[in-house]
Amino acid sequence: MLLPNQSYISSIPVVVYEWDCMREFNVGDRIRIDIADESDPDHDRLHGQHGEVVEVIADDVGEETGDPRDSQLYRVRLDGGDTVDVRWRDLRPPIDEEG
Repeated sequence: MLLPNQSYISSIPVVVYEWDCMREFNVGDRIRIDIADESDPDHDRLHGQHGEVVEVIADDVGEETGDPRDSQLYRVRLDGGDTVDVRWRDLRPPIDEEG
């Protein structure tokens, strides 16, 4: 039986998680910060904030986690003027702000 978000390759189940399909962001992109974990210390302060990627910084965190996407830290200037550094998993395209 094939479950939602699951496919089979050579009869081995492969689960596709949402974050496997997330796009890469570049300098100048408008973003929204989405920290789903309410226990995350940055959730109350940053969740739902919009801003612009102003720098992409390379580091070696991906070597520790095994995920090369973790080796990019995104510096974001929030609409309120503050600048924060976040990982790819906390970034989403912005919500339509004109609606």
